[in-house]
Amino acid sequence: MKKLNILLAASEVVPFAKSGGLADVSGALPKALKDLGHDIRVVMPRYYVVDKEKYNLKLLEGALSVHMGSMGEMWAAVYEGKLPQSDVPIYFIEYDEFFGRKGLYGEDSDGFSDNDNRYIFFSKAVMQLAKKLDFRPDVIHANDWHTAPISLLLNTTYAFDPIFKNTGLLLSIHNLEHQGKFYKGAMDVLGVGWEHFTVKELEEYDGVNFLKGGIVHADAINAVSKKYAQEIRTSEFGFGLQSLINDYEYKLFGVLNGVDYDEWSPSIDKLIPFTFDIDNLEGKEKCKAELQKEFNLPQRSEVPMIGFVGRLAEQKGIGLISSCFERILEMDIQIVLLGTGEKWAERFFKEKAEQYPLKFASYIGYDNTIAHKIEAASDMFLMPSLFEPCGLNQIYSLRYGTIPIVRATGGLDDTIENYDAYHKSGTGFKFYDASPIALLNTVQWAVDVYYNDKEGMQALRSNAMSKRYEWSKAAQGYEEIYHHIINGRLNSHHN
Repeated sequence: MKKLNILLAASEVVPFAKSGGLADVSGALPKALKDLGHDIRVVMPRYYVVDKEKYNLKLLEGALSVHMGSMGEMWAAVYEGKLPQSDVPIYFIEYDEFFGRKGLYGEDSDGFSDNDNRYIFFSKAVMQLAKKLDFRPDVIHANDWHTAPISLLLNTTYAFDPIFKNTGLLLSIHNLEHQGKFYKGAMDVLGVGWEHFTVKELEEYDGVNFLKGGIVHADAINAVSKKYAQEIRTSEFGFGLQSLINDYEYKLFGVLNGVDYDEWSPSIDKLIPFTFDIDNLEGKEKCKAELQKEFNLPQRSEVPMIGFVGRLAEQKGIGLISSCFERILEMDIQIVLLGTGEKWAERFFKEKAEQYPLKFASYIGYDNTIAHKIEAASDMFLMPSLFEPCGLNQIYSLRYGTIPIVRATGGLDDTIENYDAYHKSGTGFKFYDASPIALLNTVQWAVDVYYNDKEGMQALRSNAMSKRYEWSKAAQGYEEIYHHIINGRLNSHHN
């Protein structure tokens, strides 16, 4: 296959800045693409949290000129670094007025009021960076609404720029709920002409929708699992864009994310007190005892421990959990929860931990070390999401022999196979209906298997631990889409 020039633009990249799964993808996928021989460059904003000294970032000579339509010309600085454990270059766009603040997209749960200008600026800076570096991308890989304007810029402002003469664009959708909806005045800053402010392109209810414009103008769109690519075409998961996505289904793909097994493998995990693997689970038992101690739970090895790590957001099914939580705690189990999010949920789980100190412990906040410890120590992992584009925690759980209890949606449905007691097959417990009773029944089922079907539990563990979702495989999926885009563009040029 032809080696490609790829420019990947994302609003967050691990380990520099992270709020969700987008950061994991944009930190891992480029390394896997580099391993396939492609010349890939990554670009993100230089937020306040990105420490220039710590990551040894070098200032590039000369400022970057960014034309912001009615706001005039602005100048950005560019820093260069490398993705950790790789020689993939990553560039940081520095403009303190937009990015030199606490928080990536807002403070607390409110988005910054100028997020439209911030990400129009970033999208335009990405284009200007390619020109500055004289890097001629075969493909620009944009991600979510923050960089969706790039697909519009490529077809308008930069349509005749020799640097982008043969450039195609892939837009990845990591979460369709967030679309970048703003006041229509953003059109004057975007500067692509008001003729694009139509219901067929950017306009929605007299405002601008960045993701909508991105979907229309991209050469291909990709959702982060096969199932999610189907789901976003329905009213239940389409968040108002389902008919638009159906119009463009011919350019819709689904590539499941991979997992960074250098970080998430119980045999080499430096963040857990004891390591273990599929042939020797003694370390897992010890991790459980250690976590029980750390969270002041009774030290009982025979009791099933259920873990939860995630945002305390409606999407993650916390409404379902809270609705049947008392019933779940009637069982002889222990639950450990780590997460932060909606205030009512933080309060709810704090109170329940005080009420049931022998059965439930919570850590309100995010701590990567505790996340690893919960994955390693738990017998089961709870992930009852209302929708889940890909999901990574269920895949981490498999690796650690921690059996997922999930709702069959998006990537959860793609990666977890329901337990079959007769054949002793499967890797987890799935339910379909987004209701508290379905969740409760499934937890009861899992706990019953734990206590009364030892052979089944053992089979589930070894099935789970032998599963692999490698980035190298995901990268090949992306590679195919890139080539599909390029061939499509070449053909349209020749017609």
